[in-house]
Amino acid sequence: MTRDDQLVFCRKCTKRKMDLQKGLLCGLTGDFAKFEKVCPDYEHDMTVLTKNNEAISVADANRMLNSEMLEKFRLEQNLPYAIFAGSIAAIAMAAIWALVTVVTNFQIGYMALAVGAAVGFAVRFGGNGIDQVFGVVGAIISFVGVLLGNFLSIIEFIAEQEELGYFQTLTLIDYHFLPDIMIATFHPMDLLFYALAIYEGYRFSFRRLTEDDFKTMQRKITDNRT
Repeated sequence: MTRDDQLVFCRKCTKRKMDLQKGLLCGLTGDFAKFEKVCPDYEHDMTVLTKNNEAISVADANRMLNSEMLEKFRLEQNLPYAIFAGSIAAIAMAAIWALVTVVTNFQIGYMALAVGAAVGFAVRFGGNGIDQVFGVVGAIISFVGVLLGNFLSIIEFIAEQEELGYFQTLTLIDYHFLPDIMIATFHPMDLLFYALAIYEGYRFSFRRLTEDDFKTMQRKITDNRT
């Protein structure tokens, strides 16, 4: 961890001390920060003003928050709603993928990126999650959404080739041959798009905490104590 990385936490720690010659020091040791990854003595200073809309990653939040505040944020999580919101987004984006295929008459692999991003944001806003399970849920739903989008696109191609209606094709197709069809239409570049979609689904699924969130939660904790 570099000095700049350490200062991100030191500037917001209650135990910081400013030395006019050396700069920002640890008030406990009177020296520069020595920690790697996590400072065991870190205590977040809620009076430090940063941009109120500046988001903080989940990893940083877990380092910065005390156990009480962390548990309060966890109480605001909603895994079932995250799964529901992510699933709706996956279905909607898969349908849009198929629609784009109809309009362009071409199966566009990078539509998978839109699926991953949409699912990730849906899980984030639906679940308010800070635990890793929300990222896993976003990744899994993104993968399913990508497969669904690919499937619906293939159905469209078959419908046009056989001059059948879309929903008629859904009912008439022999699904035993579907894996072979999907493999036959697979392109190596698709693997990259699918991997990025899964990554987006994971990354975007976590709640982005801001200073406003910290202050609001601190007020709630203080009010509950009085």
